[in-house]
Amino acid sequence: MAAHNELGAWGEELAAAFLQQKGYVIIERDWKLGHRDIDIIAKNGNIIVFVEVKTRRNRIFGEPEDAVDYKKISNLRSVINYYVKTRHVYQEIRFDVITVVGTPGNSQPDITHIEDIPMY
Repeated sequence: MAAHNELGAWGEELAAAFLQQKGYVIIERDWKLGHRDIDIIAKNGNIIVFVEVKTRRNRIFGEPEDAVDYKKISNLRSVINYYVKTRHVYQEIRFDVITVVGTPGNSQPDITHIEDIPMY
């Protein structure tokens, strides 16, 4: 696996554990529709939460959440809509971003959970 893929997988593992510690129930991980995917689908009470995880080694090139731009949100919107329709999701839904900054084996990573990102 390429180094950037390993870093991303590490970040997604941390993000899933972080959500579970906050009481979320993980429903799906790395759910794919063609070449698009949703990193984590979780349940928080009665809300289904779709989570995009952005992992970076550092902040030299900016904040990780800045990579969740209009194009990324547009792609995620279509995948989320497909998931909601095909899985007959009738609960409230929400889109969150979790950022992880750090590297495996080094000091404690910085994890930030940004809730309820607008999907428009």
